[in-house]
Amino acid sequence: MTTPADPNLLALVTRIAEALERLAPPATPPLSLDGADAFVWHPSPAHLAPVPKVSRVEIGLLKGVDRQKEILSENTMRFARGLPANNAMLWGARGMGKSSLVKAIHAAANAEVPGSLALIEIHREDIRTLPDLLNALRGESRRCLILCDDLSFEREDADYKALKSVLDGGIEGRPANVLFYATSNRRHLMPRDMIENERSTAINPNEAIEEKVSLSDRFGLWLGFHNCDQPTYFAMIEGYAASMKLPIETEALHAAAVEWSVTRGARSGRVAWQFIQEMAGRLGVAA
Repeated sequence: MTTPADPNLLALVTRIAEALERLAPPATPPLSLDGADAFVWHPSPAHLAPVPKVSRVEIGLLKGVDRQKEILSENTMRFARGLPANNAMLWGARGMGKSSLVKAIHAAANAEVPGSLALIEIHREDIRTLPDLLNALRGESRRCLILCDDLSFEREDADYKALKSVLDGGIEGRPANVLFYATSNRRHLMPRDMIENERSTAINPNEAIEEKVSLSDRFGLWLGFHNCDQPTYFAMIEGYAASMKLPIETEALHAAAVEWSVTRGARSGRVAWQFIQEMAGRLGVAA
């Protein structure tokens, strides 16, 4: 014989269930690659924030990196057409156009093969969630180019191990529709003292150093960016000035550019762009 349920108990259980539902986090919607060509990855809660307009320069304005431009363009275009391609690390001098080149090539690839590539930026502090992002993108029909700008690792930083497994050694492997590009000021992504400390304290120093250096070896492409000389700096300045139609003679432009680089203590693509912004403001030319 079944005992009738206590109405008060049923009401209590119902209220508890409703309270738990309110406390539970909302279900994470599936990642969407629709509506934009560029996104920023946010791991908590996991979603891709669309970027309606990417901050970039035209690929033709990037001077002094012709060889790097050629290699990376060819690699990216193969990927956009559905062919095999390599992960790439762009390392070297600050302000020489590493991330600018990636963004410019992404735009050029989409212009040639419309809608082929989604550019996804992952912040350095979120690199440990890269496996989660790859798993979410696995099986997507659209090809994805993931960019981590200014990637490096410090002492006691173990996030590089997650990146190593993603690049090469994970049991699932990198999804065929995903390519990973990173920029860094460091050739091996880690400071020299960190590498040397591993060598000095290890039972087998060669194995310890190999553990650290092998991370950069897992990128199929290694592209170095070096400090530019004055003719290259002038070429950058002239290209930017022509594109913005600045009303100034070349000799005067060069003289002002030299003065600007001396005050900044460097010559680079970034310094050249900052100078052009200054000159455009002085001359009353809207960007």
